[in-house]
Amino acid sequence: MNLQNARMKKVKRYWILYLMMLPGFILTSILAYAPMGGLYMAFSNYRIGRPLFSADFAGLKFFGEVLRDSSYMIAILRNTLVMNLLSLFVNLLVAVFFAILLNEVSKSKVRRTIQSISFIPFFISWVIVYNIMQVFLATETGLVNMVLRDLGIINEGFGFLSSPRYSWGLVVFSNLWKSLGYNAVIFLAAIAGIDTEMYEASYIDGADRLQRIWYITVPMLLPTLQILMILNVGWLFTSNFDQFYLFTNSMNRPTMEVFDMYIFRFGLKQLNYSYATAVGILKSVAGIIMLIIVNTVSKKLDGGSVA
Repeated sequence: MNLQNARMKKVKRYWILYLMMLPGFILTSILAYAPMGGLYMAFSNYRIGRPLFSADFAGLKFFGEVLRDSSYMIAILRNTLVMNLLSLFVNLLVAVFFAILLNEVSKSKVRRTIQSISFIPFFISWVIVYNIMQVFLATETGLVNMVLRDLGIINEGFGFLSSPRYSWGLVVFSNLWKSLGYNAVIFLAAIAGIDTEMYEASYIDGADRLQRIWYITVPMLLPTLQILMILNVGWLFTSNFDQFYLFTNSMNRPTMEVFDMYIFRFGLKQLNYSYATAVGILKSVAGIIMLIIVNTVSKKLDGGSVA
């Protein structure tokens, strides 16, 4: 009873803060939790135009169909994990390196200018990114292929945007270019939180700039890097739909199709909502399991975790 009274007093005292939370709570409920009723489609023979819960119950029928299509699902799993893992490690590691270099720039105006320029791609839509890639990488009219042909290095242009050979590298590179500035800001904030007395003490002990970076800056950034990796592990089975919708075509589909594009193809193109929903549920469950495993292992190894 005393605990309940204490809670009520806290609510009365901070009611304005709870009121400010209300719009976010309402939007989250409408956009995130209300649509979860649609998960019932994975367990029923749903057809478009019918009421959701009037469809005949099908049990685990569609989950069985997903698992029976093992050869194709393995290829999609491979594409999704390879591209997302490569993007995750490359993005974060390059961002750490870039943030350290940026922090070592002595002139603040130059540092702020470089940081602002690197941050701009984060605000560019994937439609514009794809058009930029076409300008530079198109097989016939792309700037890169035109220069290589003019120099006599190649006779035919590389199919960067269409060949399965380049699809993984293309995704990783475009992700890196778009998110480098954003990720670097996180690590720059972590660097700003490092105690300056550590650098002063190492300077007195005779450590040069590289030694201070290696023995102070890098170790102090590792907890931030670890937390970001743990948080992103839960999204390994989820890809940026806008990016893959634009970059996937009939020629590079074998190495470019990921779970989100597979769900889109069966759900919205073939109108097989039940099957697509089953794939989505399995994908989400796999992501949650991956997050729990990585978080648990990380906590046992060095105590670093998100919960």
